[in-house]
Amino acid sequence: MVLLRDGCIGRGDWRSLNRTNPSIHQTETSMPVEMHCLDVLCVGHACYDLIFAVDHHPAPDEKASASTFTSCGGGTAANAAVTAAALGARTGFAGYLGNDIYGAQHLAEFHAAGVDTRLVVRGAAATPISAIFVKPDGARSIVNHKGDTNRLTEATVPYQSESPRAVLLDGHQPALALAVAAWARQNGILTILDADTLTAGNMELVRRCDLVAASEHFAQAFSGTATPAAGMAALAALAPAVIVTLGERGLIWQRHGETGALPAFAVDVVDTTGAGDTFHGALAAGAARGMPWLDLLRFASAAGALCCTKQSARLGIPTAAAVAALLAGQ
Repeated sequence: MVLLRDGCIGRGDWRSLNRTNPSIHQTETSMPVEMHCLDVLCVGHACYDLIFAVDHHPAPDEKASASTFTSCGGGTAANAAVTAAALGARTGFAGYLGNDIYGAQHLAEFHAAGVDTRLVVRGAAATPISAIFVKPDGARSIVNHKGDTNRLTEATVPYQSESPRAVLLDGHQPALALAVAAWARQNGILTILDADTLTAGNMELVRRCDLVAASEHFAQAFSGTATPAAGMAALAALAPAVIVTLGERGLIWQRHGETGALPAFAVDVVDTTGAGDTFHGALAAGAARGMPWLDLLRFASAAGALCCTKQSARLGIPTAAAVAALLAGQ
C-alpha cells in the first residue's frame, strides 16, 4: 500500500473493467488503482432539465405557452454533487451520461462546478431528459425519460479507486448503489440515502445506509403508515438515523432514540425543483465535514430553502456565503 495525501490509501493492484451492455460503455483499460481523496461521492441519477415557466399546469388536450424557458443539468445525485462542490466539498459523481449534446453539456457543467467526473460512464443510450413545468407559486410537474440507462454495476464503475468521507446514494442505479453501500460499510465510510421515491433499490438501501433522508411520501409509502412521524419510526427501526423532509413544514428526525423537528426557513419561493437534491448535497457536505447533528440539519435546510428562490434546481444551488448569511439572519 502507498499512503497518499490527507491519509488516503493507494492500492497497487490491477483491475480491468468488463463491459456487458454495449449501449453503456467506457474504453477497456487496465491500470494501477490509486486512491482519490474526496469529501463526498454522489452515486445515481443525472439528466438534463428542460424547464418551462407556466401560469398553470395544462389540462388534458390543452396547449399552453411558457413565459420563460431554461435548460441545465439535473438529476437527484447530480444536483447533490454540484451542491456539495458549491459548498466547498471535494466532490465526485458516479453515474451515466449519453454521448449526445445533453450529455456533453451536463459534463461541462460538472467540470465548471468542480465536480470530479472520473466515474461518469458515457454511452450510446440517450442522456435522460426531464421536462419540468413550474407554476408561479413554485409548484411543478415533471415528466422524465430515462430509457435503458440504470444498468451500471461495479464492473462498469471503478468506485474502489475513491476514498470519500461520505457517500450519497439516490437508488437510481440500484446494482451499483448496493455494491457501493456494501463497500462503504466495509471501509467505515458514512452512507446517506436520498429516499425520494419508492423503488426496489431504495427499499433495500434503507437497510444498508447510516442516514436515511426520506421525503414525506417515501416514509409513508415504505411503511404503509398514515403520518410522517409513524413512517419515520418505521424507518428508524432499520437505519441508525432518519430525517423526513416535509417541504414548507420543515423536517422531523430520529437518531439514537432521540427525536426532534426543525421548521423550514422563510424564503420567497420561485421554484421548488431541486430543493430536496440541494438539501441532500448540503447534508452530505456537512456530514463529511463533521458538523454536529443539529447544526448539520440547519445547514442542509438553509441550502434547500435558498434553492427555492430561483428558477431551476441547478441555477438555484446556493453558495456557501449565501447559506452562511441565511443561517446568521435566522
